[in-house]
Amino acid sequence: MNVSKTHHKQINRTKIAMTLFLGLLFSVSVFAQRMDREKIKALKIAHITEQLDLTKTEAQKFWPVYNANESAKDNLRDASKNRRKEKKLESLSEAEAKTLLLDIEEIEQQKMTLQSKYLNDLLQILPAKKIIKLYHAEHSFRQKMFEEYKKRHANDK
Repeated sequence: MNVSKTHHKQINRTKIAMTLFLGLLFSVSVFAQRMDREKIKALKIAHITEQLDLTKTEAQKFWPVYNANESAKDNLRDASKNRRKEKKLESLSEAEAKTLLLDIEEIEQQKMTLQSKYLNDLLQILPAKKIIKLYHAEHSFRQKMFEEYKKRHANDK
C-alpha cells in the first residue's frame, strides 16, 4: 500500500473518530442542560469514589488533582466551542478558516499536554491499576449518562 492511501485512511479514521466524539459530546451536553450540572458532578464523584475504593490518604491527594484537571478541561472545551462559534462556516474566508484550524490544533495540543501532565500527577498519587480503574469509571459514568439521556429523550417523544 502506498503512503498516500495509508495517509488517506488515517485521515478518514480521524474524521470518523472526531464525528463520533463530537456526537457523544453533543449528546452529553444536551443531557447536561436538562439535569443540573452540580447534580451530575455529584453523581460522577460518587460513582468514581465507589469504583476506585480510595484510601483516605489517596482521596485527600486525588480529588484536588482530579478537580483541577476537570476544570482545565472545561476551560479548553469552552475555548474551543467559543472559537468555533465566532463566525459561521459559510462566512469564513479561506485565511480565516486556516487561522481557525490552527487555533483548533493549538487547543487540541493543549488538551494532550494537559492529559500527559494529569497522568504524571496521578502516578505520584495512585497505583497504575487504580488509574486504569479511574478511566473505566469515567467511561462507565458517561455510558450511564448517555443511557439516561436516551431514556429521557424517548419519553419526550
